[in-house]
Amino acid sequence: MAKDYYGILGVHKDATADDIKRAYRKLARQYHPDVNPDPEAQDRFKEINAAYEVLSDDHKRQIVDLGGDPLAPGGGGMGGGPGAGGPFVGFQDIMDAFFGGASARGPRPRVRPGADAIIRLDLELQETAFGVEAPLTVDTAVLCSTCSGAGTAAGTHPVTCDICHGKGEVQSVQRTFLGQVVSTRPCAACQGFGTTIPHPCATCGGEGRVRTRRTLTVKIPAGVEDGMRIRLAQQGEVGPGGGQPGDLYVEIHERPHDVFARKGNDLHCKVTVPMTAAALGTRLTIKTLDTEEQVDVKAGTQAGATVRIKGRGVPHLRGSARGDLFVHLDVRTPTKITPEQERMLREFAKSRGEEMAELAKQTGGFFSSLRNAFNGH
Repeated sequence: MAKDYYGILGVHKDATADDIKRAYRKLARQYHPDVNPDPEAQDRFKEINAAYEVLSDDHKRQIVDLGGDPLAPGGGGMGGGPGAGGPFVGFQDIMDAFFGGASARGPRPRVRPGADAIIRLDLELQETAFGVEAPLTVDTAVLCSTCSGAGTAAGTHPVTCDICHGKGEVQSVQRTFLGQVVSTRPCAACQGFGTTIPHPCATCGGEGRVRTRRTLTVKIPAGVEDGMRIRLAQQGEVGPGGGQPGDLYVEIHERPHDVFARKGNDLHCKVTVPMTAAALGTRLTIKTLDTEEQVDVKAGTQAGATVRIKGRGVPHLRGSARGDLFVHLDVRTPTKITPEQERMLREFAKSRGEEMAELAKQTGGFFSSLRNAFNGH
């Protein structure tokens, strides 16, 4: 049978911690070996010490109240019935026996870190290229200004839970094929915190934080790309109990531009050139993101030709260099011409011997040229 630790100290089961301490001191003075040399007194003194060790520890005392013995071999034998004197096994003890180690137990903290938050920011190409300071409106949890995160009404404090006595968990005993098994679960009275808040803050309801809308300004560096995220440290959700805020991530979404297409740090645009201008050559004025550039189109330029303007793309995110601007030329052939224009074109074609179209000779055969076309050769 399990030892009667209460009987050893001569106290009732509802004795307070002070009652137990007083009973122990009285008996210890009576049976201490320095005072009482009787060998039986020494054994009695050991029992008194063991009883005080158990009943002064809330966890061990709870095992005793459940019918177990925390000092029995194997961690707490249970008295009575099959398996009496066997190991007093909890679920975590079984897990530790198979897998090793032990997990931290006890009440969970009321003050916990906050979660990260993410917000989308739509920007124009001009803004992602050269940077901008953009205002953001964020719906998030912030520290309660009434209780400063404590969660309690003014002049009050959390109190120790009457059910779990501050442990944040309660135990129950079940009889299994392993013997008597103790299962542990979070205390329902305090939700595992080990304390309760009798008088919560009227503003936050005991959370220590409230949800609100706030505005902040984020500095977008030059050269950011679509899909990139900018981290704003500790600008996310304030944690429960006024815990440290998480981070806020600003995800960049670049709106499509009417003229330029972006590929990395390079820009691409398309310019239509009349057939006559492509044949004779011309000069174009190209308006870039921040300047105007003169582009010379050489005489005889073919459709699909590309002109590169160095350093007129997007600035590099980290560095002073910039990408390039590629101008793709689309030679336009007129679809409607007057009879006089048709006569002139026919005379021009006759003078060049271009009255009929010819199949071009392919080096390497038809399939080789087809493969080269697909490969961009």
